[in-house]
Amino acid sequence: MTRRLVLITGASAGLGEAFARAYAKRGWDVALTARRKDRLEALAADIQDETQSDALVLPQDLSEPGAVDTLLVTLKERGRTVDGLVNNAGYGLTGSFFESDWSEETAFLTVLFHAPIELVHKLLPGMAERNYGRIINVASLLGYTAGSGGLYGPMKAGLIKFSEAVHAEAEERSLNIHCTALCPGLTQTEFHDANGTREQINESPEWMWMDAEPVVEAGIQAVTRGQPVCVPGGVNKGVAVLAKLLPEPLGRAAIKAQMRRLNRYR
Repeated sequence: MTRRLVLITGASAGLGEAFARAYAKRGWDVALTARRKDRLEALAADIQDETQSDALVLPQDLSEPGAVDTLLVTLKERGRTVDGLVNNAGYGLTGSFFESDWSEETAFLTVLFHAPIELVHKLLPGMAERNYGRIINVASLLGYTAGSGGLYGPMKAGLIKFSEAVHAEAEERSLNIHCTALCPGLTQTEFHDANGTREQINESPEWMWMDAEPVVEAGIQAVTRGQPVCVPGGVNKGVAVLAKLLPEPLGRAAIKAQMRRLNRYR
């Protein structure tokens, strides 16, 4: 019997790598995609050495036109259907939105928002036909809180609402398809090294940070039980609740304060 397959974007490091290992330990096969082929191959070798799961390596830059179709055609040619999806690929842009290059913002929009939604849209018909699907969209606590300007927070807020909408429609249709927005706060990964904000973010107290593994476990447990939104960790849950209650003037003041902090590191 063929194992269930989960497609994980941004699988070469951080939460994506942790998701791949966690699903493989649960007996799923994993399809790994990211830009760095060498990192994917090393991860796939580890997974196949340590578990009975198969690990497919699918190097792809999701900012490129047709990237989603390329991934899905490749999987179809290998005779595999996708039962689970983890939309994890992402990064952060530094600098001011006022001064950014639009080509950078376009790629950013594609990877963090357009590609995840396209993947869900194109995989849902098959999931509906088989009456099974598990979808995790990695959003962010910044989807609830005042961010640092630019598109990151708004896109993550959009992913939260999108996940809720997909989950609700699947439920309305009585389908065994669960869609969860995972909203981590500060997490120990390479994310802040890659976007050059490590020095700034290290000012945050240690108690605000979580390791990748418990974040991933919370996400998998949430999608398994059909929870449309998951905020992992007690501190993050508290922040999310406070953010909903925060008056708009205070939210705008927080954005200004965060922008001043960022400007110190440019």
